[in-house]
Amino acid sequence: MLRKLLGLAPKAEMDGSFSPSKIALRLGTVDKTDFDNVQYKKYRGKHSKILVVFTEHKNMEMTNGKLFSTGNHPVEALLPMLHLRNAGFEFVIATATGLPVVFETWAFPEKDEHVLELYNELFDSFNNPINLGDFVRYTMAEDDSFSAVFIPGGHGAMIDLPQDYNVGKVLRWAHENELYTISICHGPGSFLTTMLDGHHFIYEGYKMCVFPDSVDKQTPMIGYLPGQMPWGLSERLKSLGVQLMNKKPDKSVCLDRKLITGASPLASNELGKLAARTLLKSL
Repeated sequence: MLRKLLGLAPKAEMDGSFSPSKIALRLGTVDKTDFDNVQYKKYRGKHSKILVVFTEHKNMEMTNGKLFSTGNHPVEALLPMLHLRNAGFEFVIATATGLPVVFETWAFPEKDEHVLELYNELFDSFNNPINLGDFVRYTMAEDDSFSAVFIPGGHGAMIDLPQDYNVGKVLRWAHENELYTISICHGPGSFLTTMLDGHHFIYEGYKMCVFPDSVDKQTPMIGYLPGQMPWGLSERLKSLGVQLMNKKPDKSVCLDRKLITGASPLASNELGKLAARTLLKSL
């Protein structure tokens, strides 16, 4: 009751899950982003497509059994996509089974006209994404018009994507064909799929920016999470030979070979600029 009075208690949702507390929302979300409306020389070549892999899951179970109302973080997804769209790239939206993309609605920057515009532009694609399994079976090997794979963050990216064999196939396809892979915050949890079926972890020795486990462990104190995370991402990647480039959930971004990563929602704008400029220069 005291935590509720102080605004530190996670908010109970209709489905039994919990979204962040009032204090956590005040500290961890924004009404308007820091989007720089950069004017790029648009790409007009053959490799104009970017596959964006979203989670279709909403609720993540904490160690205490409580469900965190999550999904894809809207800023981490839409801000980089704004830069990439403005640079001339188009998106193929996918989820594991073709169910609609789930966003963390409580993190939506409601006063950001640029983010809202792109969200509305892609609304039908978010609600009717392609089936990632179908893409792997019927499209991936035949379509050479892709330049990158983008996996946004949000804690939801740690629910299903790290165990999805098709995600692993897509990441290995991108790696082997020298496409760029872009991810942010908790999105790199998907990289663990490259070890499925006995494969070698393809990002061993890479530099990355990832959301720190140390911060995830602290956020239940302010009611951002309703409990402790079921597993930690940054330390898991470190144990596999990844060199972590950030210690805080800040604006850090990193380019290592064909991998582009960002540390947190705060890095979304910088990640978008880095990805857009890198792809334009490379192509």
